[in-house]
Amino acid sequence: MTEIQTESTTSHLLKNRFRGYFPVIIDVETAGFNAKTDALLELAAITVKMDENGLLVPDQRCHFHIEPFTGANINPESLQFNGIDIHNPLRGAVSETVAITELFKMVRKAQKAADCQRSIIVAHNAAFDQSFVMAAAERTGIKRNPFHPFGMFDTATLSGFMFGQTVLVKACQSAHIAFDGKQAHSALYDTERTAELFCYMVNHLKQLGGFPHQPTNTI
Repeated sequence: MTEIQTESTTSHLLKNRFRGYFPVIIDVETAGFNAKTDALLELAAITVKMDENGLLVPDQRCHFHIEPFTGANINPESLQFNGIDIHNPLRGAVSETVAITELFKMVRKAQKAADCQRSIIVAHNAAFDQSFVMAAAERTGIKRNPFHPFGMFDTATLSGFMFGQTVLVKACQSAHIAFDGKQAHSALYDTERTAELFCYMVNHLKQLGGFPHQPTNTI
C-alpha cells in the first residue's frame, strides 16, 4: 500500500521547510571588514537535516584555516581581536581555492541529497560572512556556487525577534545553549553555536505550533 503523505509528514522534509532552500550555517574569521580587500583567514560550515520527528539538527561540517590571498590587506587590530597568527605553520592553512572548492562540494552534495533547489547562508550578522564567501568565490573563479547570491538567514535578526537579544552569546544564553567565551572568535566554535541556535529557534517555533502555519480568524 502506498503511504499517503499529509501536510504533517511532508513538513518533516527539509525541502518543504524553507521553500526549497537548503540552510548552511557559516562563520568566517578575517583580517578586516572589507571582503574585497581584506584576507579571509578561517571558514567553517555546518549543514543541517531533519530527524524522524521533523526537528532540525546539525549534520555535516567542514573547517579550514586559509592563507591570505596575494595582495590581501592584513589589519593588525583584526588579528589581535581574533587571535590568529597567520605565520604559525601549525595552522595548516590552505588556499582559498581549496577551501571554497571543498565547501561547495560538501554543500552541493548535501543539498542534492535533501532534494533542495538552492543553498542559503545562515550566519550571525550574515551579510558580513556572506560577503567574504562570495568574494573568495569570485577571486578563485570557482563555478557552480550553490549559494543564493544575495538571500540569507541572519540569526542576529531572528534572535532579536525571538529573544530580544542580537549578540550571539546572549542569544545562546536565552536558548540555554552553553557558550564558552574563551573559544569565541574561532570560526568552528562560533559556527557550532550558531547552528545550535538556528536549530533551536526553528524547532521551538514548530513545538509552539507555529509551523506548519495555522492562520487564526480575527474580527
